[in-house]
This record gives sequence, structure tokens and C-alpha cells, in this order.
Amino acid sequence: MEKINLNHITKIEGHARLSMKVEDGQLQQCELGSIEGSRYFEGLLKGRRWYDAPEITSRICGICSTAHGICSVMAMEKALDIEPSKQTLILRELQNLGERFRSHATHLYFLALPDYLGYESALSMAPRYKKEIERALRLVKLGNDLTEAISGRVMHQVATTIGGFTHFPTQDQLDTFKELLIAAEDDIQETARLFASLPNPHFEREVPSFSVVRDDSYAFCYGDIKIGEKVFKQENYADILKEYHESYSNANFVVIDGKDYYVGALARVNNNYDKLHPKAKAFLEAIKFKVPCFNPYLNNLAQAVELIHHRESAIELLNDFKVQHEELVKPDVKAGKGIAANEAPRGTLWHEYEIDDNGIITHANIVTPTAQALLNMEKDIKVMTQKLLDEKAPKDDIVMEIEKLIRNYDPCFSCATHFLEVDWDEK
Repeated sequence: MEKINLNHITKIEGHARLSMKVEDGQLQQCELGSIEGSRYFEGLLKGRRWYDAPEITSRICGICSTAHGICSVMAMEKALDIEPSKQTLILRELQNLGERFRSHATHLYFLALPDYLGYESALSMAPRYKKEIERALRLVKLGNDLTEAISGRVMHQVATTIGGFTHFPTQDQLDTFKELLIAAEDDIQETARLFASLPNPHFEREVPSFSVVRDDSYAFCYGDIKIGEKVFKQENYADILKEYHESYSNANFVVIDGKDYYVGALARVNNNYDKLHPKAKAFLEAIKFKVPCFNPYLNNLAQAVELIHHRESAIELLNDFKVQHEELVKPDVKAGKGIAANEAPRGTLWHEYEIDDNGIITHANIVTPTAQALLNMEKDIKVMTQKLLDEKAPKDDIVMEIEKLIRNYDPCFSCATHFLEVDWDEK
């Protein structure tokens, strides 16, 4: 029996561990789990006031603080029967886009690209690939600045709240961002061309794509949910998604009808292909990209194509938008339940709350994209590892390819700091 233990999987957000056992060239066991300490955010929310939820949950993640904060706001607004204004919806979408720019650029250039270029980190590849690193930093800064102007901070929003905004960007700021977005076209097109040119294994495992969908746009949050060919309402999510626990992971696994499914940029492109901006669709057509696509390695390319789409969407939103001061919508606090989905950079995020007549949170449930992706990642790892074992690949090559596969999902376990340690235990 041979054991393969990846105790610190690097260049992901957070800490994860992979344990595999091989006997006579056959994979007998594969366990992928989060080894982050329990966070207890759902427990922290119970007993708190309704308005505390976004402030607390935006701290769940430094990478996806906007996604969590906005999703929390949306869910609580549904519990309180609050209808956000048109301006509020536009500002939230721009804030989401800001986070998408910085998150995709960070993942693509600093976490994924070193794998393809043969480097252990972006730091080590910087001397030779200075142009690419500078491009990435410009895109990250663009996203950070846009997020800060709208939410009041680069991370952990303070202006975005239940019922609207407590502070607004100036029109000069928004006009400046429009110019910056126009100027970013070359950086984004070069990013897409770069990731379209990188070699990827021919690897497919057909699973349904899961994401928010709308009839009128490439959806973020306000819409229905599509899984394969089925569409359901957000409020019915508990009837569809089932969470369960494995002893080797501190993160829950999630299934639909007992099966895994795919979330993230590639799932969104599969489900929303017809809603892509013509420039993004033209790029995919030029490289003969076919949807639906079931190759998880191409999630990186899907993120790069989303950058094309999101840049155009942001410019169109800003073209005729004139910001003005609006008062917060004040709720009639009473017992209620709210469920919302928001597309975080790495997939569909869920927040669910129940409050009593005094506005006290009595129940909270948060389902992250990475929890939904865990089973799918684990199954992909099993298939890819067995393929490499059949090809008699060296151990180091197996480790590198499996790490690369995991990173292509852009999982978020929280914040990674350790380099990979691999312990091959042969018996």
C-alpha cells in the first residue's frame, strides 16, 4: 500500500489536505478536505440584531468579502421585505464587478500561472515575467479601487448595507473609473489570449453546471438557479441542496440528488453563454471554444473571458449612470425568513436567515462555493490520478498535476501561507 499525502496545498485561499492510497497501481482511497479551524460564523450570528449580519459575514473571507457582504444584505432584505432601489442594484453590481476583477486577476496570475510556467510561486517567476506581473497588479488595483469607492473599503464593506448605502461615490470617481476601464482593454485582452494559449490536459468528466441565471443578463445575484437543464427559485434551495459531513474535512460537502455538480466561472459560462457580451463571445468563437465544456482545467480560461465580459458590462452601466444621494430604506421589523444567492468569483454563494419579531437572528446558514465544489474536485482527482497511474507517471508529476487541478477550481479555504509538503509513505 502506497500513501500520497498533500498536507499543505499551496497557492489556494486557505489550508486543505489531500490523502490518497494506492495499491498495485490502483487508487483505493481519495480524501480531499479543508483543515481550516472551525469558523462558527453561523453560531456567531444567532442572537445578534438583523443589521449585524452583513458586518459580521463580510469578515468570513478577505478575498470574497464583497460577495459575502452583498449576499448577506440581499438575504436580510428578503426577510424584511425590503425592495432595493434601481441605483442600489447598480452600485451593488459595480461592487461585485470590482471584486471579480481583483479576484480573477489574483487567481490567474499569482496562483495558477506559475503552474503553467514551471515556477513554485509568482515571486519566483517575476524576474522573467515582469510584464505579466505588472499587468496583474494593474487589474487588481482597478478592482480594489472600484470596490473601495463604492463600499467604503477595499475589503469588509462599510457603506453597503441593508436598505441601500450609507455613503456614495462621487460622480467624478465613477467617471474616472469608466476611463480606467476603457484603458484596461489591452490588459484584459492580453490576459484572455495568454490563458487561451496555455496547454491543458484533455480531461473531461460530465457533471451539470450550477449558477444564477436571468433572462436579461449574465447573472450575478437577482435571478433563478440553473442546474443542468433544470431551473428553480432561490427560496427553494434547501429542497435541492443537501449538506453532509465527512470526518476528514472541516468543511461540509454539498450534493444535489446525491450527486456532485460544478460551480464557478466555467459553470457560469456554460449556463449563460448566450448572455455573454459580444466581445467575450467573439473571443470564445475565435478559439473554437465549445459549450457546454466539462474540462475543469479550462475554468482559468473562463475566468479570463469573464474579465472581457465584466469590463464591457461595467462600462455600459456607467455610461448613463448619474449617482445621487438616497436615504436608506427603513424596514418594518418583524419575523421573517430570507434566502439569497450571489455569484462569488469562484461560484454560487448562499446566505439564509430567520429573524423573530424583535429582529433577532434565530437561524443562519451559509453555503460557500468551495463546499459545493469539494465533491466534484475529489472525483476529478480520482479520475486524473488513476489516469496518471496507468501512464506510470512519476510521483512528482502526479503531485504537480493534482495540485494544478485543485488550483484550477480556485478554491477558497481562507488565506494560504504555506508551501506544499508532500509525504510519500510507502509500505
